[in-house]
Amino acid sequence: MALNLIKLCVGCTSIDDLQDWQAEKLSAARKAGRKARLWHRTRMFPKRRDEILAGGSLYWVIKAVVQVRQPILDLTSVTCDDGIMRCDIVLAPELVPVRPACRRAFQGWRYLTAEDAPVDLKGCAGGDMAAMPEKMRADLLALGLL
Repeated sequence: MALNLIKLCVGCTSIDDLQDWQAEKLSAARKAGRKARLWHRTRMFPKRRDEILAGGSLYWVIKAVVQVRQPILDLTSVTCDDGIMRCDIVLAPELVPVRPACRRAFQGWRYLTAEDAPVDLKGCAGGDMAAMPEKMRADLLALGLL
């Protein structure tokens, strides 16, 4: 069973905001003549790499709520200009909305087992909540109805 990572999405206020930010990142890479790929750089390299690469995703916490996941394609070591080794989490372009789940703030990333991970909205019992507008989902979550 795949292992996932969970991380705060600092600076983004919605899934659309994250999508726009990543699109800008890809566009800037293309304009600079670099390979266009999505990645997120972190300070620590996961020790359980093989488990994560067996189908894991990065679950993004936006505004204290786990809202979306992004499949992880690779984990690579990079040495930055300051000489410090870091980890690039290489991500697939698709953002998959998940059943909203409140999450307290934390630093860095954490492991997230498949059993503890929120289910995809498209596969939720009770209908396709993925078609619901993001603001409506947030309002229903705030009311305790999701």
